[in-house]
Amino acid sequence: MMPSYLVQGHQCRRRGFHCEIAFTQKYPPVKFLSEKDRKRILITGGAGFVGSHLTDKLMMDGHEVTVVDNFFTGRKRNVEHWIGHENFELINHDVVEPLYIEVDQIYHLASPASPPNYMYNPIKTLKTNTIGTLNMLGLAKRVGARLLLASTSEVYGDPEVHPQSEDYWGHVNPIGPRACYDEGKRVAETMCYAYMKQEGVEVRVARIFNTFGPRMHMNDGRVVSNFILQALQGEPLTVYGSGSQTRAFQYVSDLVNGLVALMNSNVSSPVNLGNPEEHTILEFAQLIKNLVGSGSEIQFLSEAQDDPQKRKPDIRKAKMMLAWEPVVPLEEGLNKAIHYFRKELEYQANNQYIPKPKPARIKKGRTRHN
Repeated sequence: MMPSYLVQGHQCRRRGFHCEIAFTQKYPPVKFLSEKDRKRILITGGAGFVGSHLTDKLMMDGHEVTVVDNFFTGRKRNVEHWIGHENFELINHDVVEPLYIEVDQIYHLASPASPPNYMYNPIKTLKTNTIGTLNMLGLAKRVGARLLLASTSEVYGDPEVHPQSEDYWGHVNPIGPRACYDEGKRVAETMCYAYMKQEGVEVRVARIFNTFGPRMHMNDGRVVSNFILQALQGEPLTVYGSGSQTRAFQYVSDLVNGLVALMNSNVSSPVNLGNPEEHTILEFAQLIKNLVGSGSEIQFLSEAQDDPQKRKPDIRKAKMMLAWEPVVPLEEGLNKAIHYFRKELEYQANNQYIPKPKPARIKKGRTRHN
């Protein structure tokens, strides 16, 4: 929702002249929390898809939120409705550089998360997940904060166990095209438990399964965003391989509630957060096509390397220890995502700008972002 502005009499003086300025922003409703209940919360990657929804929840719950983002995949538009609020601060900062700030809790979400984004610059992805995580754990240690790591179901790789529970060690190709993200998150988990055992830092680890909803990048190459965009534009829905691979998708509000429940729990071991309702990629393509009302065909392309064949979380631990499970039905969530994508396409058409996905490039020599 775009913010609205009200004109109010506010004076300014600049270079010898007098002017009346006009901006007081109306914000979403925010609870009042007393000093002892209000927490200072840092969200790295807080202008991204999941981070911005988490920002909304924590702000509306009455906490003081600082968002740190380098805007590699995050967008200022995702959090602009909070800019200027006394409880909100936005810092343009890369977590690969140390950060000095006083906080009570750290949600460490910073990292590109879709395959085209994390494969675009594998070295940067590795640095963000290793050096960035070390910097945030160092900050947590210095200020006595609790840190929640947004890990991923990718730590299970292409699993040989189905469904995947937290005690499964995974089946990961350490030198494949997805390894920069898979292994980056695996070592980030290792770092968390090293800091917990050696330095007494309080850590929480969420292994996040496929998530969708508004504010996803339209051209981020993920299954849901690809299918919705293709269906809305009347293009063929591209399915890699036979389409028999399975995925389980949760709506973003369910994930956000799970992250907050985990952060405020006493569970220090990893917890799966995902929807155990499993569908094939082909079923997803058909469902999205029907919901959009599109006449698009389904086009089969060659299978991507190291693409997991099955993904389904075992969420018994989250149910038992966090009293959490997804509640948003798949079709309801997809309809919200489709509505968002329609609006985005209209917005871009009105601004005469339709983004095209960036093809992954093989870079020669040194890269710009390393």
